[in-house]
Amino acid sequence: MEIGLTVGDDFDRLAASPVRFDFYELGIGEPTLVPGEIDPDRLDRALDGRDLCVHLPYGQRLATYVPEVNDAIVDYQRRLLDAAGDLGAEKAVLHATSADRDDVEFREVAAEQLRRVADAGREAGVEVVVENVGHQHAGLQLSVLGEIARETDTAICFDVGHAYMEGGNKAIKRFLRSHGDRISHLHCHDVRRRGDTHLPVGAGEVDYGLVASELTGFDGTVALEVFTDDEALLLDSAERVADRLGASF
Repeated sequence: MEIGLTVGDDFDRLAASPVRFDFYELGIGEPTLVPGEIDPDRLDRALDGRDLCVHLPYGQRLATYVPEVNDAIVDYQRRLLDAAGDLGAEKAVLHATSADRDDVEFREVAAEQLRRVADAGREAGVEVVVENVGHQHAGLQLSVLGEIARETDTAICFDVGHAYMEGGNKAIKRFLRSHGDRISHLHCHDVRRRGDTHLPVGAGEVDYGLVASELTGFDGTVALEVFTDDEALLLDSAERVADRLGASF
């Protein structure tokens, strides 16, 4: 198991991040960090031997009601994935969003869009991992995400905090029991029901003991998504997650 750190689209934060992490997850896409404009040498210096994962743009729907727009979305994600593959990225996180998550028939469109983007990732040599954002208005519900990920043979980025915001620790347990075998990547942070999110692990209400018990033997990647630059808090969160999951850090 590898433990990394999300750094947004900030190269300076990437370069200044603690060196103990195995990889960094870098946000890419217009308008801030355009893959074709990234200096590979600068990126290599910032990574300093660590691996790279990327986060695809999160402000954009995966599926709309307009076929031409859906084609354009896939073409754009393919361009980003090709560039990410050229940069050596191993995984790309994709938000599971839809123009209407409550339209049951439309879920077939969302599934087809996910399949197309995941196939583009395979062609680029990058594993697409679809992330649960069901706590947001456009995010597909956990149950739907699990079904279409399985249907399309797509790996999952399970965001523990997002799942808690959607349905508490019970939702985390249900999803892990039903779809834990599809999880390749974890986003770990802590949250409180009152709306505080992306807190240091241990500062909120997520039951990480439950996560550990349902993910015994997990051997994927774990990205801390804690919104702070305080090195002590980041390292403490990493150590807490590693301890729960039976790994070393």
